Amino acid sequence: MTVHSTQKYSLTEDGASATSEDVVARNAPYTGIFPYQKIKEMLDNKEIGTTEILTNIELDQIQPASIDLRLGHYAYPVRSSFLPGAGNTVLQKMHQLDEHFDDFKIDLRNGAVLEVGRVYVIPLLENIKLKSEVAAFASPKSSTGRLDILTRLIADKATLFDQVESGYEGNLYIEVVPRSFSIVVKTGTRLNQLRFRRSRGEDAKPITVEEWKKLIEERQIVDRHHNDTSKRGMLPFTIDLQGDKKDQEIIGYKARKHANRIDLERRDYNPLDFWEPIQYHKTSSLILEPDAFYILMTREAIAVPPEYAAEMLPYDTRAGEFRVHYAGFFDPGFGWNAETNKAGGSRGVLEVRSHEVPFLLEHGQTVGWLRYERMAAAPEILYGQEMKSNYQGQGLKLAKQFLSISASDRHRY
Repeated sequence: MTVHSTQKYSLTEDGASATSEDVVARNAPYTGIFPYQKIKEMLDNKEIGTTEILTNIELDQIQPASIDLRLGHYAYPVRSSFLPGAGNTVLQKMHQLDEHFDDFKIDLRNGAVLEVGRVYVIPLLENIKLKSEVAAFASPKSSTGRLDILTRLIADKATLFDQVESGYEGNLYIEVVPRSFSIVVKTGTRLNQLRFRRSRGEDAKPITVEEWKKLIEERQIVDRHHNDTSKRGMLPFTIDLQGDKKDQEIIGYKARKHANRIDLERRDYNPLDFWEPIQYHKTSSLILEPDAFYILMTREAIAVPPEYAAEMLPYDTRAGEFRVHYAGFFDPGFGWNAETNKAGGSRGVLEVRSHEVPFLLEHGQTVGWLRYERMAAAPEILYGQEMKSNYQGQGLKLAKQFLSISASDRHRY
């Protein structure tokens, strides 16, 4: 009996044969970052699930262009950071490094302390089953970065942090290293977030030179004129070290050494117990101390229009021995004024750490770049508008665990 294949072929422009799947892929929706409604669809299709039978995805985990990930039941202290590498799951790699690793796991179900300077690997409650044309990438949430918590996503067989290859099916893990403060976390705590990108299909329309120039000149993405429009889709931002140039005005914060632990569920900490305010006085510059952690802000108010997503990129270290920013994702609608179609008043808050040597920062110095790219589709909800957002309209703002500094506290510094 002869078996006839149902797979159809056509010719490509170069004369090679293409399967019907190739043709479908070519006619697929635009590539780009998945919006809120597409992530909900992934949930319905069981492409995003949970590792626990009685645990469901909570609707408020879904953001305009990402999904929050939650800590699982146990944290594993490990001697060092690692990647599993091709052929190994994360648990297999931990067993290779320490065959008794499971004996020392920390139960997070009722809350537990993660000590500053220690490395922990924690299985997440979410697992994923990606289609062959969908990849994912992770970033810390804003509050995580502002607390100087290093987090990196690890997938089984991964050779890179924070990257999940297209077609991946399996569990997810997070590496957690508190850098400035010991922290209290529990099962369900959200430290990082995951974005999805369609990697095959019709390419999203690139941002043209004219469009990029218009976005800047009409102040849709930044509140001040930028002369540097040469890198299409790349917005440079500068640092604010003078505020309104009022003497003793707070322009930043430096983390205190040996402060108490921070329970991430609380919202009532006095910031002066954990942070040293940095005040403007005569000069618009700041010497970063080696290995100290600072919260500063951009001079510009920045915004992300609804049809775009943005990511803050690591700054070129040739410009100085410091690192700016943990949290890389800026959702559609961040800083966006829907009435004027312009950037509102949201500054970018920067998490800054100097490394081996003191380094001088000066007001107006370029310290980073925001990379803009089109969404696969505009999200049904926007940051700061249809959903609760902690940092919309922000100026210099610490993590949500801290109260604002009141006038009565000012005598303490």
